[in-house]
Amino acid sequence: MTRNILILLAVPALAACASTAAPTAPTLPVAAPTTLDNVRGLDIVMNKTASHLIRIFGRPQLDVAEPPARKLQFASGACIMDAYLYPPQEGGEQRVTYIDTRRSDGVEVDRVSCVNALRLR
Repeated sequence: MTRNILILLAVPALAACASTAAPTAPTLPVAAPTTLDNVRGLDIVMNKTASHLIRIFGRPQLDVAEPPARKLQFASGACIMDAYLYPPQEGGEQRVTYIDTRRSDGVEVDRVSCVNALRLR
């Protein structure tokens, strides 16, 4: 009986710890310019839309939507390229803000070389 009373007395104390503030809406990440924007040879990829990439490289091996982002993966025997697209700060269609390139065993490869190899496949 004493135990039940202690439990009943603890409920108001625990309720006082509950937050009554309204949750704030999450802010969407904004893609910052990267140093890859200025790399010669990557201009055919950086800041391009998904449809532009598909025209250049063909159908992606992987197309993953994780709003507000999207990842397109293109692959050949030479390398794999993951292109990450985010909407511009001013709004509009998602654009490539970053690329990652590697061999099938996971070893990093030169981004420009991989882009060129994918274009030739």
